Amino acid sequence: MIDWFPIVFFTFKLLVLGTGMFFAIKWHYDQGRKKGTETRAVLRAGGKVAAVFVLSLLGLGLVTFVFVRMLGLDLSFS
Repeated sequence: MIDWFPIVFFTFKLLVLGTGMFFAIKWHYDQGRKKGTETRAVLRAGGKVAAVFVLSLLGLGLVTFVFVRMLGLDLSFS
């Protein structure tokens, strides 16, 4: 029984992910064909997401740096 689990699990996983990808691509394709989509709004939203990502990354780096210094770990590159 346990020998069949990886085969069944990965087959099921491929089917579910494949179906999900098909419908996601189809939905995006159908949305792109609709009239009146505003490119400017999409670019603005993408810029906001990118800015939040970069700020989160910088914040995580700062918190990590402070935590490492607080623990007294060596930060030298040599």
